[in-house]
Amino acid sequence: MTTEISISTDERIALIGHLMRRVGVGASRDRLESLSEKSYEQLVEDLLSPNLYADPDVDLLDRYLPQSASPDTGATWAARWMYNLAQSDRPLMEKMALFWHHVFATAWYKAENGPAIVQHMEMFREVGLGNMRDILLALSKDPNMIYWLDNSESRDGAVNENYGRELLELFSMGIGTYSETDVKMAARAFTGWTFKQPIPLYPYGGYAAEFIYRPEQHDNSEKEFLGEKGNFNGEDIIDIIVKQEACARFISRHLYNFFVADEPQVPAWSITPPQDQQAIDELTNVFLESDGDLTEVMRTLLNANWFKNARFKKIKSPAEFVAGALVLSGLPETPHPMLASLNAATTAMGQQLLNPPTVEGWHTGKEWLDAGTLTERVNFVVNQVAEVSLPGVSSILSRIESQGDNLSPEDLVNLCLNLTGHVEISGDTHSALVDLASQGGQLQFDTDANIAESQKQIIRLLQLIVSAPEYQFA
Repeated sequence: MTTEISISTDERIALIGHLMRRVGVGASRDRLESLSEKSYEQLVEDLLSPNLYADPDVDLLDRYLPQSASPDTGATWAARWMYNLAQSDRPLMEKMALFWHHVFATAWYKAENGPAIVQHMEMFREVGLGNMRDILLALSKDPNMIYWLDNSESRDGAVNENYGRELLELFSMGIGTYSETDVKMAARAFTGWTFKQPIPLYPYGGYAAEFIYRPEQHDNSEKEFLGEKGNFNGEDIIDIIVKQEACARFISRHLYNFFVADEPQVPAWSITPPQDQQAIDELTNVFLESDGDLTEVMRTLLNANWFKNARFKKIKSPAEFVAGALVLSGLPETPHPMLASLNAATTAMGQQLLNPPTVEGWHTGKEWLDAGTLTERVNFVVNQVAEVSLPGVSSILSRIESQGDNLSPEDLVNLCLNLTGHVEISGDTHSALVDLASQGGQLQFDTDANIAESQKQIIRLLQLIVSAPEYQFA
């Protein structure tokens, strides 16, 4: 007996599954089938309009895990973010926040101010799909970033170049596209951009600071920046940056690396060409033609054939892996205390949200994986799919049971692969899975004892699928 899923439906759902893994962390089979009622293009439009959907329901989370509502606890706030990634109806908004958190990296270990960090992340949610000028302006006025790169200490006659340098090198244009003079001029233009602290940090704890411009600290002299002259301030610098092709190309490559396929690490970009120059050129042109409208750039990216064909070309980050495992297994009806441990799980895998190792962010792609982090990944997801009480696992078991007890080992394997996200595997892995399915004997659902034994057999097969090397890819 073959499965009831037709080839045409299977391919359509596989494409939507790919889309949902990239704009979010995946979706259940039930969710994919619901989404498939719309055209691919309409789904993209919906994803690009997050305001059409309500915020994630965090009230339950606050009631069952009240510590997660406290911005002074970075670990639980990071876990809250992964909870949102796993169950939000606005996945691209959460994913764009994760994207900008990587590009514009700031860390808890210096700020030690939970409310300021939360304010920083909320800023990414609000402007993440907006205009690049607005994004850089919001970043430049963000108290957490100002403190992180010491711009609060920069004033006329005592200029700190940290923000001016990182704005050009890591945030907007990349190495080799500007001069040291440009760094100095940018730094001078941002003098006086600081934040005010109305009350002492101790003993009252952290609070969200407020941007303030101090004109008496600003350098009002003429500056020459990227070939233009004037008495520039920070906004002028941003206006000049976003007009540069170098900015469009740099951000386009970041988007390709994050949403399409793994590129070399950012420091190598100045000497290593993109793997798909045509794709980068296409995104760059849209960026320039739309004056840096990230919604337009993402619309082009998500509808491009080179995006649709890039299935399983990216290694999942730890945050994507953990949140994706929650989507696969399903979240309990009420928040479980284990959610508080999600930050520890991703940290063991090499990514502590809100705490990137340097201003450069995290090294991605193959560098996510080593013997230790791979073991942590496999252990986490294997334990998740073993929980038959979780709704996602229960749904998979029910769907397989609905096929009857005449599934061949190969049909069972293919059905499990489809239900776990259309994982594409090698011939050797497929053969190993079929061998395991054959060893377990025929599934039987006629008695409670046989149902329990068949469920164990299916769970073992699911655990082997999520342990496969191919499952590390999105």
